[in-house]
Amino acid sequence: MLTSGGDCQALNAAMRGVVKGLSENDKDLEVYGFYDGYKGLIYGNYRLLSSKDFSGILTVGGTILGSSRQPFKQMRIPDENGLDKVEAMKETYYKLNLDCLVILGGNGTQKTANLLREEGLNVIHLPKTIDNDIYGTDVTFGFQSAINVACNAIDCIHTTAASHNRVFIVEVMGHKVGWLTLYAGVASGADIILLPEIPYDIDKVIEAIDKRHQAGKGFTILAVAEGAISKEDAALSKKEWKKKRENSPYPSVSYEIAKLIGDRTGSEARVTVPGHTQRGGSPCPYDRVLCTRLGSAAAQAILEKDYGYMIAMIDGQTKRVPLEDVAGKLKMVDPDCQMIQEAKRIGISFGD
Repeated sequence: MLTSGGDCQALNAAMRGVVKGLSENDKDLEVYGFYDGYKGLIYGNYRLLSSKDFSGILTVGGTILGSSRQPFKQMRIPDENGLDKVEAMKETYYKLNLDCLVILGGNGTQKTANLLREEGLNVIHLPKTIDNDIYGTDVTFGFQSAINVACNAIDCIHTTAASHNRVFIVEVMGHKVGWLTLYAGVASGADIILLPEIPYDIDKVIEAIDKRHQAGKGFTILAVAEGAISKEDAALSKKEWKKKRENSPYPSVSYEIAKLIGDRTGSEARVTVPGHTQRGGSPCPYDRVLCTRLGSAAAQAILEKDYGYMIAMIDGQTKRVPLEDVAGKLKMVDPDCQMIQEAKRIGISFGD
């Protein structure tokens, strides 16, 4: 078992679900935990875990195994000592005579899990990410807990924004997809929501702020995904956009938007970045239930020796989805989806 990529609140809960589901049906069960994600599998850094390791961790955030980022595109590139990472992982797997690898992680983690499946290893993947961007599952664990944190940040900003009649921007995590910003923004009553999938027009953003001011509302709250992009930047090539960002005087897009708002309206715009707090703390009750169910379903697949799947949640039911069908795909926000249309109907601007 290993946890890879960025951490989130419910990794421990998911691991607990798997182990409890297996141990209730296999009294000879042995569980090896690999430290720091794929790094532990590559370099043989692991230990045999006991039932005590999984006791009392349902409500504990983070991961008892630690995590690290091992980019998929570098998996076929030998390390600084010339070690073949893929072959090293296979060697560790066979040395321990493992029946299955349970891998918890997001998109990059999933791609490597599928690579190991292609190499002949028995793999089960559990979809973890606060971004909720894994294709083939309705929801990922960590998402709802992160919504709660982001919502709390926006809720707190509301009172100080109202007190000082200011424009406030809350930058929410999400480089490529905007699920977290969308849900947190709607749940917290943000007036403007900017997502990576909907390039914004700064004139439309200013127009939404002016409209509120004219209606006698002295403050405006913007929920901005860290990957939000203007229509002008969206028209650039990837190379041109990357060069522009490297030369930008702003630490992120939110600060650029704040400067433009200040220059255009004369209103002071402040930026708040909750950052990694969105991954921290205890998992919310929803995620605890989700992880328990996904973990139990993963255990059942392992007991049935049915490998090569991601355990997904689809229409309220746990399902086994072939890794080969979903690895490398992103679940984006559809700009024309029902939720966006409903949000627009109540007056939320998306800058388009």
